[in-house]
Amino acid sequence: MGLMTVDQTQLLSKIAIGDGHGEASSYFDGWKAYDEDPFHPTNNPNGVIQMGLAENQLASDLVQDWILNNPEASICTPEGVWDFKAIANFQDYHGLPEFRNGVAKFMSRTRGNRVSFDPDRVVMSGGATGAHEVTAFCLADPGDAFLVPIPYYPGFDRDLRWRTGVKLLPVKCESSNNFKLTREALEEAYEKAKEENIRVKGLLITNPSNPLGTIMDRKTLRTVVSFINEKRIHLVCDEIYAATVFSHPGFISIAEILEEDKDIECDHNLIHIVYSLSKDMGFPGFRVGIIYSYNDAVVHCARKMSSFGLVSTQTQYLLASMLSDDEFVERFLAESAKRLAQRYKVFTGGLAKVGINCLQSNAGLFVWMDLRHLLKKATFESEIELWKVIIHEVKINVSPGSSFHCTEPGWFRVCYANMDDKAVQIALQRIRTFVLQNKEVVVSSKKHCWHTNLRLSLKSGRFDDFMMSPHSPIPQSPLVKATI
Repeated sequence: MGLMTVDQTQLLSKIAIGDGHGEASSYFDGWKAYDEDPFHPTNNPNGVIQMGLAENQLASDLVQDWILNNPEASICTPEGVWDFKAIANFQDYHGLPEFRNGVAKFMSRTRGNRVSFDPDRVVMSGGATGAHEVTAFCLADPGDAFLVPIPYYPGFDRDLRWRTGVKLLPVKCESSNNFKLTREALEEAYEKAKEENIRVKGLLITNPSNPLGTIMDRKTLRTVVSFINEKRIHLVCDEIYAATVFSHPGFISIAEILEEDKDIECDHNLIHIVYSLSKDMGFPGFRVGIIYSYNDAVVHCARKMSSFGLVSTQTQYLLASMLSDDEFVERFLAESAKRLAQRYKVFTGGLAKVGINCLQSNAGLFVWMDLRHLLKKATFESEIELWKVIIHEVKINVSPGSSFHCTEPGWFRVCYANMDDKAVQIALQRIRTFVLQNKEVVVSSKKHCWHTNLRLSLKSGRFDDFMMSPHSPIPQSPLVKATI
């Protein structure tokens, strides 16, 4: 006799059967499309090029050289094996002192040494994802809310909401002023929450911005600090791209506002910084997230919670040595910025040649690309239609603005630092071919009608079926790979 079919909803939790993970998004659907048909220069030259991954691989050779020159920094080499037993044994959730010292020193260095950070306030977590969730657990109860300027990173819908029960409320920012955050927009979002009887516990900002690639100027940061202090709500500053700034103006940390702008009133207990080594060092696989809070109670609680997602002591040991090497860190950050600036110039210059503009930016690993002129209609339905063509015919994984909660259809985030020069040129050529072909069609027909000879050899309707399926077609969820 076969086993009786059991309703899964009776066996699993609401979290397990719900969609709070945020994977039902075009952002993650693009990842799935790439994983099913990944580009490779020789094995699969017609595959999908991954331009949805904000990862910096442009200076990885410098790290490799350092590791070769410092073999004792690893406990898995003949030079470092004598420390294996001590490091492999149990370590408490405070983290290795030399690791926390190295991180605090590095955080100061990435902010131009204009501010200092206390190692005793450094709390480690499993990547920025874990750091954000722990921070949310410390600051808010289920049903409480954080204000978040839009557009914002799609993973926040998972990181802060899924297991905590916290809500994210959009603060509207518009292209008319280059998506700059204003006091008026903050007040509007806050008042709307009050009208809906939602308790706002904090404001979350990303600086530098993902997906915009822009930085907040001092005036905006002062406005933010004044606002949260007046409302008595927390400020969570995601600064994971602090050193991924490659041209002027330079990055200003919220820590600088606290230390330098003495004329502005602020309760330091309301300020919390989330940091990571995923972007500035290009180490997303190491899962090194940092919570730096000016609130003692948050530090103590977050440190206890961090036991659910600690950084391995082997990783701590290696990074403590690397981050303490002042000469290496100085050279790495300077060369990384130089290479990012060059890649940005090449990529945006290539887009400009076919009439594609991007938001002027100087940070991050991506551009905010303006394809509004390619939409058949100024609607999100048209944006998704164009995105499907780009994924499945142009065969480039870019992320539509709607997945970032942008209120204006036609914007797309495109990452450019996770590939070599050849792949960038191939991507640009595909984009040029698509745009130029459509210019010819538009001129001849006087209307938008997307046309391309780069069509995928897929059965009709396959992509729509794929998006609607509740089952991931790949063995590993893209949520595991996706990073801010």
